[in-house]
Amino acid sequence: MPRSVNHVASRNRRKKILKLTRGYYGARKNVWTVAKNTWEKGLTYAYRDRKDKKGNFRALWIQRINAAARANGMSYSRLMGALHKNNIEINRKVLADLAMNNPEAFKAIVDKVK
Repeated sequence: MPRSVNHVASRNRRKKILKLTRGYYGARKNVWTVAKNTWEKGLTYAYRDRKDKKGNFRALWIQRINAAARANGMSYSRLMGALHKNNIEINRKVLADLAMNNPEAFKAIVDKVK
């Protein structure tokens, strides 16, 4: 008796991956094994970089806060230490946004903790 294979399901499974790899370069978009490997590796990069993104943004916020703090005569580390000592609960994201978009409010915060 001949072997029965569910070709409909396997073809659909392959088409699904090949559809996800549209726009890739060369064989990565149309050769099944290459496309599958590229797609799987892309998923690992996406997972890793979702974690890295958080650190990258934190570093950006710290640079912006440091630049604004130094413009107001204080270093980043002294500013953050003074904020914690005065129990001012404001996170780096908001501080960086104030430093960029509302320098007067940032200056008020720095003056309060000086």
